[in-house]
Amino acid sequence: MHDIRAIRDNPAHYIEAFRRRGIAAPQAVVDDLLARDRVLRALLTGLQEAQARRNEASKQIGAAKAQKNEARAQELMAEVAGLKETIQRGEEDERTQRAALDEILASLANTPASDVPEGLDESGNVEVVARRFGKAPAIDSPREHFALGEALHMMDFERAAKVSGARFVFLRGELARLERALGNFMLDLHTREFGYTEMSPPLLVRDHAMMGTGQLPKFRDEQFYSANMEWRKDRLDQILQPLDEKVRGGIQPKEAVDALIELAPTAEQFWLIPTAEVPLTNFVREEILDEAQLPLRLAAWTTCFRAEAGAAGKDTHGMIRMHQFAKVELVSIVAPEQSLAEHERMTDCAQEVLKRLGLHHRVMTLCSGDMGFTAHKTYDIEVWLPGQNRFREISSCSNCGEFQARRMNARYRPKAEKSVRFVHTLNGSGLALGRTLVAILENYQQADGSIAVPDVLRPYMGGLERIAAHAP
Repeated sequence: MHDIRAIRDNPAHYIEAFRRRGIAAPQAVVDDLLARDRVLRALLTGLQEAQARRNEASKQIGAAKAQKNEARAQELMAEVAGLKETIQRGEEDERTQRAALDEILASLANTPASDVPEGLDESGNVEVVARRFGKAPAIDSPREHFALGEALHMMDFERAAKVSGARFVFLRGELARLERALGNFMLDLHTREFGYTEMSPPLLVRDHAMMGTGQLPKFRDEQFYSANMEWRKDRLDQILQPLDEKVRGGIQPKEAVDALIELAPTAEQFWLIPTAEVPLTNFVREEILDEAQLPLRLAAWTTCFRAEAGAAGKDTHGMIRMHQFAKVELVSIVAPEQSLAEHERMTDCAQEVLKRLGLHHRVMTLCSGDMGFTAHKTYDIEVWLPGQNRFREISSCSNCGEFQARRMNARYRPKAEKSVRFVHTLNGSGLALGRTLVAILENYQQADGSIAVPDVLRPYMGGLERIAAHAP
């Protein structure tokens, strides 16, 4: 979320930043924000003046009564009553105006860092050549992961579709164990060697948590939610009896449903997390940390859920784009002066997973038009997939600056200072388990269709060196 005072102080910076972000008519956007800000500040000034006059007039009433000047006292009481109504109307107007301004501010993407390349889409991304690792393996006629997994009889999309629909999968046997091995390996690496604290966070969160990390309101259609509605028998009878009478009276089906909705209890809505970034980052919401607590580094292995709205026709086969998937997420909460170095460190940690697995990969700096909504700067790590003959994204590591902290009101108190400042937040995949499993299948495939198990995973697989086909 943006600070209207910062926009007020340096509108040219935000006009240019929004232009680089691809926001249409950035000048008009900033002009509208500043106009709304002026109206709101004028309203606040008027309220302060009215409140001051009401306080003064209230004191004068006592003085008038003490002087037995009843006419003056009545005149002042009438003025106070009028001021009370004016203030109430003004406060309602102020709430409306502030909510409208905040809604616009919440809808605008974070500003890009000065060293973020300019571009409209992924074609503008730039490789960080020094971070490239390894070489593509020489494989004759490589097969894609879903062909390999199905031939092993350990990856079943057809049965999953019967149960849950498209973009779900059953993993079985040694592939299910391989996914579990990957999660354990990643968590062990990040906690034992890189100093992250392992967390087991909630998988259901409320609106304000999704707002805090930027999934709401802009990306509502990309999320799954669950409404908790508790129906007591007595309450259900109260609802069904009048509804039954309406239906028997000839009410149409749609009207019957509308009537039921009107009578239903208010539902408590939860969102299924699209990433553990949401609960982990919100771990410090509405708190003031001591500087000595920073940096705070958290890691979690969770199931994640994404509606993949707008993904029709994209990656329809296999495990690249799923509604449900597992991921090890890294989150850092740091002081502002630490965030640049922490971003590089987090990317190193995510890369190290791929290095120890021996997987060829590269790192891309995302351009201004391809970054996520909350990101100030993002590195994408892309792993080589021989079956697709291309690099595919397996991790995004983003520095969000104070953008999310403002939305969460997460702050810290610097040493020897009375004032507080917003923390900086960072997040990154360390890594997505499904896509890592995909990369292992395609890079470690053998001529006979079996899959060699990477050395670092063998202790987690009971010493297993190769995954071979089993009977279906």
